Amino acid sequence: MPLLLPDLRETVWRANLALVRAGLVTLSFGNASGVDREAGVLVIKPSGVPYDTLRPEMLVVVSLDSGEVVEGELRPSSDTPTHLRLYRAFADIGGVVHTHSTSATSWAQARRSIPALGTTHADHFHGAVPVTREMTESEVAGDYEAETGAVIVETLERLGLSAGEMPAALVASHGPFTWGKDAQEAADNATALEAVATMAIQTFGIDPQTKPMARHLAERHFTRKHGPNAYYGQGRR
Repeated sequence: MPLLLPDLRETVWRANLALVRAGLVTLSFGNASGVDREAGVLVIKPSGVPYDTLRPEMLVVVSLDSGEVVEGELRPSSDTPTHLRLYRAFADIGGVVHTHSTSATSWAQARRSIPALGTTHADHFHGAVPVTREMTESEVAGDYEAETGAVIVETLERLGLSAGEMPAALVASHGPFTWGKDAQEAADNATALEAVATMAIQTFGIDPQTKPMARHLAERHFTRKHGPNAYYGQGRR
C-alpha cells in the first residue's frame, strides 16, 4: 500500500538532511516537521534515528488534533508535542525545526535573547530573537514537551510578535526552535539563526558594549524581505 503524503515526506526528509549539511545537528539531535492542514496531520522525524540512515518512508505521520500516530512503524520525535503546540497556535506556519546548534543553544543556556546588532539579523528576524522564561518545576514534571511549546507561544504573545515576524525562539536552558511556511523554510531559518547567534557572540567579543542596531535600519531590512511591500528576490511578476 502506498505511503501517505509522499510529497510532504520528501520535503520534510530533505529539511532534516539540510540541518546536517548546515552543521546544526550532532548525533541524532534535532528534528524537522511539516504539516498538511487539509489532511490534519504533521510528518516528523522518528525519535533517535541517525540522520545518515533516515529515509522518507521512515518518517512518522501524526494527527494534528489528537497527537496519535496515523502512519509509521517508529516512534515520532520526543519533541512532537512541542511541534503540535506551535502548529495549533500559529495557523500560518507549515514547518517547525528544533536543533541544539552550538551558538544559538549557547544563548539559550545563558538565558539571553539575541539582540539585533546588524542587517543580517534584521533580514530574518523582526527584533531581538526572544528567550523564554525558565519553565517551572511543575511544567517540567508534567507534560514537558507540550509545555515547552506553550512557553514559546506565551513568549511571542507577551511580546506582541506574530510567527511571521519572529520565526524563532530560544527555550531557556534548552535550545532553539524555528518555523516557516514549510519545513525547508523552517530549516533555512534555523541556519540563519545560528549565523546571527555566532555573529553576536563574536561582536560582543570585540566590543562587549555594542548596542542594538538603529531601529530605522532594522525596519528597512526586515520590510524589504517581508510583508506586503517586500522587494527582495524575484517574487512573482
